[in-house]
Amino acid sequence: MEQKTQSLPAQKNIALVAHDGKKAALKLWCEKHKEILSKHTLYGTGTTGHLIQKTTGLNVVQLLSGPMGGDQQLGAKIAEHEIHVLIFFWDPLASQPHDPDVKALLRLAAVWNIPVACNEVSADMLLSSPLMDVELERTLPDYEKYLATRQIDL
Repeated sequence: MEQKTQSLPAQKNIALVAHDGKKAALKLWCEKHKEILSKHTLYGTGTTGHLIQKTTGLNVVQLLSGPMGGDQQLGAKIAEHEIHVLIFFWDPLASQPHDPDVKALLRLAAVWNIPVACNEVSADMLLSSPLMDVELERTLPDYEKYLATRQIDL
């Protein structure tokens, strides 16, 4: 597939997601990085977004709970270039009833080439990167060209 480029802005829209077994860890991580996170726009799925806003005072745009469609809402925002970073503390040892939604969210983050952190250490590294607060070029699939190759004459 052909590629094109687009910039991630200096002020990023950051999605915060955590499975039930990792919500406390994400909450503590947000408290630890409150000053940096406050410079960006935060989005969170239902319970996670509410928990982070309530305990840290950070403003979080709250979507639906993950199993109720919040993961899909975030996926749509990634595809529409509204989410620039995904912080997803997922629990690899727990079965998730909405596992296909979780995998789709991670797949979309890879397709649209946004940074993803799935645990505290990778999130620390991502947030402390000198690239976090600057405009950053990324390559994207050329969706229009992809569609043109998929056209079927009826």
